[in-house]
Amino acid sequence: MTAGVSTMENVTVFDSPGKGRGLKANKEFWAGDVIFSEASLSAVVFDSLSERICHSCFRRQDKLQRCGQCKFAHYCDRTCQRAGWAEHKQECGAIKAYGKVPNENIRLVARIMWRLDKEGGVVSDMQLTTLEELEDHIADMQEDELKEFKVDIHNFLDYWPRNSKQHTIDDISHIFGVINCNGFSVSDQRGLQAVGVGLFPNLCLVNHDCWPNCTVILNHGNQSAVNTMYHSQRRIELRSLGKIAEGEELTVAYVDYLNLSEERRRLLKMQYFFDCTCEHCKNGTKDDLKMAGREVEGVKPPEEQVKEATDYCFQMMEKLETSRLAGDYHEVVKICRECIKKTEPILADTHIYLLRIWSTMSEVQSYLQYFEEAAEYARKMVDGYTKLYNPNNAALGMAAMRAGVTHWQAGLIEVGHGMICKAFAILMITHGPTHPITKDLEAMRMQTEMELRMFKQNEYVYHSMREAALKNKPMTMMHEPKSVEEGIKNLFHRRK
Repeated sequence: MTAGVSTMENVTVFDSPGKGRGLKANKEFWAGDVIFSEASLSAVVFDSLSERICHSCFRRQDKLQRCGQCKFAHYCDRTCQRAGWAEHKQECGAIKAYGKVPNENIRLVARIMWRLDKEGGVVSDMQLTTLEELEDHIADMQEDELKEFKVDIHNFLDYWPRNSKQHTIDDISHIFGVINCNGFSVSDQRGLQAVGVGLFPNLCLVNHDCWPNCTVILNHGNQSAVNTMYHSQRRIELRSLGKIAEGEELTVAYVDYLNLSEERRRLLKMQYFFDCTCEHCKNGTKDDLKMAGREVEGVKPPEEQVKEATDYCFQMMEKLETSRLAGDYHEVVKICRECIKKTEPILADTHIYLLRIWSTMSEVQSYLQYFEEAAEYARKMVDGYTKLYNPNNAALGMAAMRAGVTHWQAGLIEVGHGMICKAFAILMITHGPTHPITKDLEAMRMQTEMELRMFKQNEYVYHSMREAALKNKPMTMMHEPKSVEEGIKNLFHRRK
């Protein structure tokens, strides 16, 4: 067993009323506890990032070396290439023989099947379920989805080598169905971007709740030690968000809570083929806040006015997306400004559309290096998120981190340090102390604490030293702005 991977003694498989199989806790847990961790049965890099992400460790690198045989797989170095060879060996020959590279779904199914052919249906003594026992939901698919599905299977049959073990169409279809509704996004080492998709069989048993008691993160482990004995593998960790009683069902959120309950139910039905009956959906919890008008001295704006501002925001979000995709960030800022000017006086700071506009504005202004304005909107966003999300939600932690960095960049050290401390407290629970992003935050927290002390002693000296430091090495988290919907909030991978 690899260092740092827990066993499955903490959980039991049981029949969850109305949900099929689920997992329940065998003992009491507290916030931040790792309930279990699990290595992927298999994982692949997304088609769109195949030349920018290492196919073995899933780290983002500028200079990758490609496989001399198939010319498709890319690796950090020989160490990664050797580590990934067991999974890539058959794929390498298949790609060469096929003459082209199949899509990520086909590549993942093939990797899973080669592994099962070699090791059997249970690849470790920690595995609680075989793939045969997992749901594939093929019978529930819509016509257009079924059409794509059949194309994938057709291409898979062309790609699958003649000298590999041959399987029935039913068996192949079942694995495609399983990854379609159980694939889990694999993020880069910083946890800031989804870069691939993998299958984690035990995780598939954890049911959904819109207000869950657990969260899942990907821990890349450590493959940098010279002695491979000390390497720890890439794995997901199921972590507790608060106190969980013995016998309580373990749940995670498949969709983001920042949607209205009706929209969450629609997404869950469409993507995962079930009707959500959680308390938050049944009671429409916080839906009123998510669509609320702004109260001024106890007076609410008329409903009609709120509806008009809501519709306007929605239209603007579509326009924003078009400009963002075209890379026209100045146009994005212009649309955001217009929208904020018109709707901010009417909509509450918890209104989900206004929050999305603030989020976009903050990210783009940070990218364009207008840090003061970026900081203002990042702070508003965190205030709104705090009223909506579970206090230990990873998305809230990431937003607080972004706000902290942006305030630091704007020279607003007091608020910046406070935000970074808030983010650190949340990420210690959701990601744990060894995750790279938590380590980054720890370093930022020490840096901002030192700067805050300097600032309190002598503001003038602080600002002049800060200018010099910024010229030397800016603290950076500026990726190109992503879509309003994107980001690592959508952990469960769905075929587009």
